[in-house]
Amino acid sequence: MLDGIRIIEIEGLGPAPFSAMHLADLGADIIVVHRKGANPAPGMPERPLIDRGKRSIALDLKDPDDVETLKALVQTADGLIEGFRPGVMEKLGLGPQECHAINPALVFGRMTGWGQDGPMSRMAGHDMNYIGLSGALWYASLPDQPPVAPPTLVGDIGGGAMYLTIGMLAGILNARATGKGTVVDAAIVDGSAHMMNLLMTLRQSGAKTSDRGKSLLDGPHWSRTYACADGGFISVQCLEPKFYAIFLELLGLSDDPDFARQFDASLFAQATQRLIALFATAPRDHWAALFDGTDACAAPVLSPDEAAQHALSKQRGIWETGGDLQAAPAPRFDGKTPALRTPPTRGQHNDEIRAELEQSKLARYAAEGGS
Repeated sequence: MLDGIRIIEIEGLGPAPFSAMHLADLGADIIVVHRKGANPAPGMPERPLIDRGKRSIALDLKDPDDVETLKALVQTADGLIEGFRPGVMEKLGLGPQECHAINPALVFGRMTGWGQDGPMSRMAGHDMNYIGLSGALWYASLPDQPPVAPPTLVGDIGGGAMYLTIGMLAGILNARATGKGTVVDAAIVDGSAHMMNLLMTLRQSGAKTSDRGKSLLDGPHWSRTYACADGGFISVQCLEPKFYAIFLELLGLSDDPDFARQFDASLFAQATQRLIALFATAPRDHWAALFDGTDACAAPVLSPDEAAQHALSKQRGIWETGGDLQAAPAPRFDGKTPALRTPPTRGQHNDEIRAELEQSKLARYAAEGGS
């Protein structure tokens, strides 16, 4: 879908390379600039999955010759992605002003936690810090328990990488229409707060309090997970009355007064305790089989390895299990089969990319009449 779009990625960690991987999955030509002579960051493999589908050139951005190579790449690109703290690219002489002087239509994508400006812009932080301050972590717990969220998903990926991807695509569309590039300021604190707007919409029609356990989706017995007899878990979220009725019917609770008034908050605690006791009487797969194929809006909580073996995953090819476990590209497009490409070794495409730059230089020279 993005064939013909080239993005230069400056090596980093977390959401910026994830966004670049997403764009590569969609067909963009991603050239990742790995640090010359450097090893992967601590804890990262030599060929991380999030580099899949990219080409690699190794450069030292403190070496004037390598800086010129990067500038030549910028001249050929639709966009650039970087995830440093504010000001780092400017110190290297590669900030938006310098890059737009080379390529006025360039979309300069910047990924940070706190944003490019403001009192916290230069402070360190991580996923949980950003979503904690943005409000996105607030509802991620049961009442009287400390909030906890799936690592990286809400902040780094949801509020960060996905918003950077959207910003890059919007910027490229605008640049192609106007010839003018832009700077994308993708801050995790912004994106994770923005993702709260659906929950804020639901809050308009339900409880207007911010107290955990008292909003439409985080307080009721029909919107939570339950432990099963074997230590597994089942997820329940039958919001609509017609689905709630199916849920109760399958559990033999249709005529039970504790469950009669779905939205009566005074019944939530008692109904929850009843369901805790009920689900603890049988293993997870018993409940999964009971709800399978119905509209009860209840499903098992699976580990990634279990999810890869689920019938839905196998039918749709959601997870790739041939080597390292990884999820297939998403979203999907009619008539196109998503395909995984392997991550490069660091500097694997040095010669290939430099040869392309030389050809591009010669083509420009010829177009200018050899002057």
